Amino acid sequence: MQNTPTHVSGVRSVAVWCAVAIGLGMLAGAVHAEEQAKRAGSVMAAANPKPTVTETTAATTPPLEGRPVPKGKGRYYVDFRSRTAASYGHAFLWYGRTDDPRVEVAGLHPASDSPIPYVIGHVLPVPAETGASYGDLDEQYVTAHYRVYLSEPDAKKVFAYIKHLQQISLLWHGPTYNCMTFIGAVASYMGLKTPATPLMYPEDYVKKLVEINGGRKTVHLAADS
Repeated sequence: MQNTPTHVSGVRSVAVWCAVAIGLGMLAGAVHAEEQAKRAGSVMAAANPKPTVTETTAATTPPLEGRPVPKGKGRYYVDFRSRTAASYGHAFLWYGRTDDPRVEVAGLHPASDSPIPYVIGHVLPVPAETGASYGDLDEQYVTAHYRVYLSEPDAKKVFAYIKHLQQISLLWHGPTYNCMTFIGAVASYMGLKTPATPLMYPEDYVKKLVEINGGRKTVHLAADS
């Protein structure tokens, strides 16, 4: 019996969905492996606690692109960062004051330790979290970063904007609203140029941010910001 066009279309649809299922399964496996590493890392961290990340301890690592050495009294900053992950990495922010050992972290990611929401989030939006995720305070995972300094009045505005953005960022969706979109919104608010698309690897996005802004190290907000 000859295959009808409808039958052929059906076979193709099944093949496509099988390919998608296999791809998502592989992605879930990679993320599951990262979760296993997280648990092992948590056990090791409990046995060997690390000191709080500060400007002093961070400065002992090899210098990264766009990082000047602060002089004199503390300076307010926003640090656009990327790090490794089991999939394609993560982009996020450090912000605060250089003479304060506390580091504020903000970034957009699925609100779960399970790999399932992460996988689903590449198809449908999933609930998001906007605080620190595993590895955000560990320098050894950093792949790129770009630190920009602000005056105290401007820093107060930018820090308030970051917290506002955290409050309204309720969903994560890989293709449309991801970690690069989040840090890009902050960069735009600060008056920085941003890459034309957030559909890049986090490391490439941060490096592009440095490039298109000429490595600029300070910003001044417009009067009406």
